[in-house]
Amino acid sequence: MTLLLRGRAHVYGDNIDTDRIIPGKYTKTLDASALAAHVMEDLDPDFRERLKPGDFVVAGNNFGCGSSREQAPVALQTAGVSAVIARYFARIFFRNAINIGLPVLEIPDHDISMGDELEVNLSTGRVHNYTTGQTYWAKPLPDIMLRILQAGGLVNYLRTHKTF
Repeated sequence: MTLLLRGRAHVYGDNIDTDRIIPGKYTKTLDASALAAHVMEDLDPDFRERLKPGDFVVAGNNFGCGSSREQAPVALQTAGVSAVIARYFARIFFRNAINIGLPVLEIPDHDISMGDELEVNLSTGRVHNYTTGQTYWAKPLPDIMLRILQAGGLVNYLRTHKTF
């Protein structure tokens, strides 16, 4: 995984729950591409058409609240989202995202807008908005979480490090 990411922002508000990320009726499969085909469809029916590989989902407070379904970050990642930026994450979504290898960054004071061009440095937490010229600093991820992300998720990390 590269630690420097660049893409456009797809911005949403507060309290985006996991049912809005991937509707429950689609969670009966283990096929990640089937999940990705329906990601965000109830919240933003045009999301999949606008999304380019490497783009970011950006949100307000409490992103990923609701059920603890791991399919939500899987659907985002499989669809091509390179990272999720929010003012604050529901903790279970935050941990599920790290566990499957989807970077998440908390920036409590961001004012990123739809379509802004961003560059994210995962190792430093620096997020530069090329559209506005602003730079934000995400709360730093602990080193172990960066290593899990670099390994492609917790399962890959544990396989590599044989810590079980």
